[in-house]
Amino acid sequence: MKEHFARKVTLAGLLVAVAVVGSTFSFPVFSSKCAPVQHMVNILCAVLLGPGYGVAAAFAASLLRNLLGLGSLLAFPGSMCGALLCGLMYKKTRNLPATLCAEVFGTGIIGGLLSYPIAVAFMGVEAGSIAFYAYVVPFLVSTVGGSVLAGILVFSLERSGAMKSMRAAI
Repeated sequence: MKEHFARKVTLAGLLVAVAVVGSTFSFPVFSSKCAPVQHMVNILCAVLLGPGYGVAAAFAASLLRNLLGLGSLLAFPGSMCGALLCGLMYKKTRNLPATLCAEVFGTGIIGGLLSYPIAVAFMGVEAGSIAFYAYVVPFLVSTVGGSVLAGILVFSLERSGAMKSMRAAI
C-alpha cells in the first residue's frame, strides 16, 4: 500500500513540475496569463491519478507558479476547478471526450467566474472596471488549447498501449 501511494505522489510531483516548467510558455489574454500546459496536466492527473491527486497537483502547481512569478492568483480557481471536474468526470465515466469537456467547463466557465471576486478582493481590480465574466474568455482560450494537447497525448498513449502500462505501474 505504501509503495502504491509513493508512486502516485511521485507521479503527481512530476506532473506538478511539468505544469510549472510548462507555464514558462504562457501568453497574456487580457489580465490573465494563459498556460495551456496546466490544463494538459489536469487531464493527465484525472486519467492516471484521480480527482484528489489532480486538485492537489493543481494547487501545488498554482502555488509554485505564483511563488516563482510565473502565474497570478487567478491560477488557483481556474486550475483547481478544472482538475476537480475533469477528475470526477473521468472517475465516473472513463470517457476521454467527456473528461476534456469537463476540464474546459471547470476551468473556462466555473474558474473564470470565480476569478472575478478574487481579482476584485486581492488584485486591486476595480469591480466596475470589468464585467464578472471577463475572465471566462481568456480561461477558455487557455483550457481549450491544453485540452486539445491532452486529448492528443492520452489518445496516442492509449492507442499505443503505453497508457495501460503506465496504469499498471502505479
